[in-house]
Amino acid sequence: MMRKLLVRHAKQAVVVCRNGEKVLKGDAMKNVAVIEEDGQNGVSIVIDSNGLIEAVDHDATIQQKYKDSDFNQVIDATGKCVIPGLVDGHTHAVWDGDRVKEFAMKLAGASYMEVHQAGGGINFTVQHTRNASEDRLYELLQERLTRMLTYGTTLVESKSGYGLEADTEIKMLKVLQRAKRELPIEISTTFCGAHSIPKGKTADEATEDVINVQLPQIQTLMESGELEVDHIDVFCEKGVFDLDQTKRILQAGVNAGMAINFHGEELHPMKSAELGAELNARAISHLEEISDEGITAMAKSGSIGVLLPATAYVLRLNKPPARKLIDSGVAVALGTDFNPGVFCLSMPLAMHLACVNLHMSMNEALIAATINAAASMGKSASHGSLEVGKVGDLVILNAPRWEHLIYQMGGHDHLIQYVIKRGDVVYNKT
Repeated sequence: MMRKLLVRHAKQAVVVCRNGEKVLKGDAMKNVAVIEEDGQNGVSIVIDSNGLIEAVDHDATIQQKYKDSDFNQVIDATGKCVIPGLVDGHTHAVWDGDRVKEFAMKLAGASYMEVHQAGGGINFTVQHTRNASEDRLYELLQERLTRMLTYGTTLVESKSGYGLEADTEIKMLKVLQRAKRELPIEISTTFCGAHSIPKGKTADEATEDVINVQLPQIQTLMESGELEVDHIDVFCEKGVFDLDQTKRILQAGVNAGMAINFHGEELHPMKSAELGAELNARAISHLEEISDEGITAMAKSGSIGVLLPATAYVLRLNKPPARKLIDSGVAVALGTDFNPGVFCLSMPLAMHLACVNLHMSMNEALIAATINAAASMGKSASHGSLEVGKVGDLVILNAPRWEHLIYQMGGHDHLIQYVIKRGDVVYNKT
């Protein structure tokens, strides 16, 4: 039987987990599982014909076991490190209409809501996205996702949310569905029709539209197999959707077959963490303004906190309390929050910011960007670590230790030698 790939002679293989853990919390986030070379005996990884990890062990063991085997490709990783493909837990990757002018406003001191009230922000992007063709949106998405892939991301969560009405929301979801078919990066799709209040509507009217117009049409497309949508999202925020409206939309999404993965506690304390815990949310993103009670509720429910350090950095927000979350037993994941207002495509940069600004260790940041981010999408049984039976998503680093990916700020374009998706090389620096 021809297997897809043999990676051999690696200096390190960062497997992250050893015992099939689906999520890591608290003290378990302090240490990542690593297989180190033993003298001249490096580490090898075998990817089978289905793109799944078949074996991870030292060279001598693999060489003996597979001495009569054939591989489509063999990569010599001498002096290099192998980590799992990175997982981006939160993005808004489908849109038209950049907001580079707003960056100057923010640098001059304008707040998120001041930009929003001046006609910028989400509603500016909504106008351009509504006017863009499906092909135009796909071209933009393809370029962005390709860049993410070269930065080591092999699985990404991505949302709709720049339509705010059924036709454009469905157009965005169809663009993501096309990307799932045609691009090597893997996508977990989220419906975020409740991202903002559209012009001319009240929050109550927008809530009714999401529940009674948008969701039923999307559910029909899901049932016919035209769309795959994993999550329901709401921007629960002062001046946007309040707690009751958020709860109604999230419950409607669950009734349509979606898991809860939503924006909470970003700009103002809203008790959305408590709400998410009550509803058994799979994940809650942002959490800059989470209360101690919200942290306790999330730790009890098992809802994953997806932290977005680039957002707090760019928008000059209060930093999410990563240390308190981790120390309280909340599983923490990371995302770039790539969007028109936070143009960050790089998980290595998000990891660096998490370490420097959120006071996470490098081990915690890697766990948050792999197994825990996969768990925030319900995919940690198959993604997020280098364990037998999991998807063969790898990043090979041209460095003697994996920590260089975080330590060398902005150096990932040099460090990342190969990105491998399901055993296929999808990026080769050379």
